[in-house]
Amino acid sequence: MTVQVSRRGLLKGAGAGLAGGSLGALGFGGLEPAMAAAVRPFKLAQMRETRNTCPYCSVACGVILYSLGDRSKNARSSVMHIEGDPDHPVNRGTLCPKGSALLDFVHAETRTKYPLHRAPGASEFKRVSWDFALDRIATLLKEDRDKNFKAKNEELTVNRWTTMGFLGASATTNETAWLTYKTVRSMGALVFDNQARV
Repeated sequence: MTVQVSRRGLLKGAGAGLAGGSLGALGFGGLEPAMAAAVRPFKLAQMRETRNTCPYCSVACGVILYSLGDRSKNARSSVMHIEGDPDHPVNRGTLCPKGSALLDFVHAETRTKYPLHRAPGASEFKRVSWDFALDRIATLLKEDRDKNFKAKNEELTVNRWTTMGFLGASATTNETAWLTYKTVRSMGALVFDNQARV
């Protein structure tokens, strides 16, 4: 079997061979491996990934927080980078301007990081434990419900509690929102809304 090579094909092949040989002779033959060896590792490679939900609006976009620090010898991890989660079904990796600026929110000096309580008559808030805060909320809810719960309206059973309101968070899963709704309604609360509707 004979292969027919045109004059143009012969010149193209010879030119490509000459160019490749010349580059190799001039020292460019090892250029590709050298470039591959010189590439720095990805800057987020050593960081810990934590998936979360953007706290701003009711869209509930997924974000990935990258933190650095081994948390040994009382060293705390610090969030170094935040980006959209490409695997999240809501935003598929995109973020709005507020979500893109989450790093500033995380590192803001004015962000509330723990429960604060202002006692009656006091002028300043004081830091309290989570146990104190949750016990205080539960106590006040029980006192208000015991005082204002109405089981009947004349002859009609109503089981309602109208002096307390509850606002659900929109950055929760459907299951958490359902559980919140059932819990609040089971106490008889009528004033209930969700941030996703606001």
